[in-house]
Amino acid sequence: MIEIKQLKSGYRGIQALKGVDLTVREGEMVAIIGANGAGKSTLLNTLSGVVRAQSGSIVFDGTEVSRMPAHTISRLGLLHVPEGRQVLADMTIRENLMLGALARSRRAALYDIDKVVSMFPILGERMDQMAGTLSGGQQQMMVIGRALMGTPRVLLLDEPSLGLSPLITHQVFEALATLHQEGLTIVIVEQNANRALAATERAYVMERGLIAQHGNSSDLLNDPAIIEHYLGSAESAVID
Repeated sequence: MIEIKQLKSGYRGIQALKGVDLTVREGEMVAIIGANGAGKSTLLNTLSGVVRAQSGSIVFDGTEVSRMPAHTISRLGLLHVPEGRQVLADMTIRENLMLGALARSRRAALYDIDKVVSMFPILGERMDQMAGTLSGGQQQMMVIGRALMGTPRVLLLDEPSLGLSPLITHQVFEALATLHQEGLTIVIVEQNANRALAATERAYVMERGLIAQHGNSSDLLNDPAIIEHYLGSAESAVID
């Protein structure tokens, strides 16, 4: 479904991706892990058109998208939940969700507000509350729901557990597991490598703008080098 070859990209004079090769097959749930500064977020931003590729190829379901603007890519069904959530704080949950539906264009709706609420019931209780007053966990649920309203064919998530408590992180990953079971293709950039590898089928390890290793997530989870560099520390205790 996604085929990336020799992708180079960056911004402000910095080349963050130095020739990335990566494949995501339809229906897969794939993790991208690596240290801060490895190029993970730049990869997702380039995939979704937020950052323009310098060279290389991104083919999405047979269509070359590396030179397309972000709004065109989103209407093809490649939808991005960015790091930092980027909620529209002065709009209600309902209004944020309905804006997400604009990315659907003429494609048939696979997700609606009722589906989002069934996954994240707390949003249904607060539908007319201003998004800026929500907790971090509730905002994360809302922005995932907003992306779903656009009927993604591939859902890209950048650090979905960032700043969330272990309980809320568990709820978010349970929702992603449900979406995956329903057939949605998902790509997750996640600092919590333990969580990412446990949730996915395949994974890529990025170092300094390149793919350093890839394979089945279960194999990487038991790889001594991966354990040493990425899995050694326990989950941080944070407050949602």
